[in-house]
Amino acid sequence: MVKRTTSDRDSNLWLAETLWDLSAVQSGDFTLGRTTLHSPVYVNVRLLISRPNDLQRAASVMLEEVRTLQAMRNPHVAPFDLVAGVPFGGLHLATVFTVMANVPLIYIHPAKARDGAHEFIEGRYERGQRVLIIDDLITTGGGVLEAAVTLGLAGLTVKDIVVLIDRQEGARERLRRHNYNLTSILGLEVMLNYLMSQGKVDENWYKRSLDYIEARRPETDTD
Repeated sequence: MVKRTTSDRDSNLWLAETLWDLSAVQSGDFTLGRTTLHSPVYVNVRLLISRPNDLQRAASVMLEEVRTLQAMRNPHVAPFDLVAGVPFGGLHLATVFTVMANVPLIYIHPAKARDGAHEFIEGRYERGQRVLIIDDLITTGGGVLEAAVTLGLAGLTVKDIVVLIDRQEGARERLRRHNYNLTSILGLEVMLNYLMSQGKVDENWYKRSLDYIEARRPETDTD
């Protein structure tokens, strides 16, 4: 696993600022996804579609990160032939990403998958091709893990998942146990630290949010 340095994190704080300006970072009592856990913080990264320039910038940062990790002496992102966007937030980012990278896009059609259809992967692909999964935000990793397994059943190979925001609630460790590598652009804790330093959030809510992250963080989490 590659540890992101302080300078790497700071260079992506524009994303925290942008999400705050979009009212995408909210305080309250939220039940997240498929869990029954109550979180004091909710981040709606999908709102990036309201700012096309920022959506493009986010996808560009993801592409730059992937290329940097692939160019290392010991590459930390495997080669890929296709990009799979996780609907819906990940699909928006993946679409822009693939245009810039000139790589074909596929995605799992959620409605068809629920109906039990066999042909529920949209886009052209061949068995044996390598796929990079892209999502906007990850919590426990259940959604992208299901996507990776589904793609595997179709004969595709998945090694890496790239996300904009990692809520740092065990997704990295869970994916690693299944031999998938997670790369994130910004962690929730770094985002909250920035917003607090800028005087944008209430101190009590900030502390509750950090306590929540700490309680959910696996002992082996070093991101």
